[in-house]
Amino acid sequence: MMNKCDSQTPTNTQTMDYTQQDSYIPVLKSQLSAGASGEKNETDYPTYQFTLKDIEATESIILQELKDNGFKKPSAEEFNNKIKEVFHRIIDPKSETKYLQIKFEDKCSKNFKLFKNSNSIDANPHSTYVFKNGLFISDFYSIPEILDYTKNSDLTKYESEAEATNRSTDVKIYYWKDLSDLKNIRKQNLKTIVARNMYFFNNSTSSITWLVQHDQLFIRNLIKYFGYDKEAKFNEYVINYLNSNPLDNSKDLSDYIASKNCEGKLEIRSTFINSYETLFNTSKNVKDLIILKYLSSKIINNEIQNTFNDQDKMKILAFMANTYDPLFKQYHNQNNDWGQMTILADYRDFVGDEEWIKAKNEYKSNNYYGLPNLKSMIEYADMFDRVGAPD
Repeated sequence: MMNKCDSQTPTNTQTMDYTQQDSYIPVLKSQLSAGASGEKNETDYPTYQFTLKDIEATESIILQELKDNGFKKPSAEEFNNKIKEVFHRIIDPKSETKYLQIKFEDKCSKNFKLFKNSNSIDANPHSTYVFKNGLFISDFYSIPEILDYTKNSDLTKYESEAEATNRSTDVKIYYWKDLSDLKNIRKQNLKTIVARNMYFFNNSTSSITWLVQHDQLFIRNLIKYFGYDKEAKFNEYVINYLNSNPLDNSKDLSDYIASKNCEGKLEIRSTFINSYETLFNTSKNVKDLIILKYLSSKIINNEIQNTFNDQDKMKILAFMANTYDPLFKQYHNQNNDWGQMTILADYRDFVGDEEWIKAKNEYKSNNYYGLPNLKSMIEYADMFDRVGAPD
């Protein structure tokens, strides 16, 4: 369910005072009575219906954990700006809603539903939540997943009594106390909450390393669905992840490089693409960027089914070629791993002279999208013949 936790920052102190923070106790008791999960006829079965009270109950717990780890609350303006920058959601200060749901696989949806990413019953997309009043973000958790309730003997007694008086015969309930890995799950959840908020709102560089090591799906989703390519270490991680199997992962790469925004406009993650050059300049290994060539071939051959039209594909190829083709020109004679063609030379040969002229005119009319290498790489592509590169 979760990655193995690590002793690296952040820490877990759990200084919550149960006598002072009793607002969540009724909700916690309800969750303890219902158990962590249920099973009916050998199939997962829901034993608890989440309401707004459940997410409200987590807010004070999370705020205390953040405080214990040195988190400094941003101003409302700073918080709102960061949410807009990262998730492209605008927080309306006049709205009375206290929470926003961020759906990674349905980024344009503004519908609100409480959904736990660990819940295998519900098929909703991966989500996280914006706590507008608390000025932090967090996935949605049951209270036992972020608070060690066993430190309160009254609560452990309450859970045991709930189990003893359970009269359900057709539903098997798995209680929180019986989850052998709950302590580690809780620790990981809290570290994740702290690291994300310290990174986004406190500019914590140490949190970058922790997130890359322990919150990898979140990082991939940030770039894939929201185009958040401003963090070099995140880009490097995703590139290495995809490069672990470049041929098979080349189709997936298209989702990281480009997507349509909520207005249907093409967005290209140029900083992410440029990170391939940065990585190559360190390694000088063509295997670090050959996936760009694999993807371009699939785009040229129309092997990828997506919402991009021909003009979109033309632009995506231009951005990829701006990075890949100059490196090909400079280094392809050093070994055979580069193959015979640049991205644009391959494109030219596939579409034929008439369509290639149209493509060149499109690039020129758009001032080459401001890409520094595109014009010269178009000229270079025109020098290729059946043998291959001119140099």
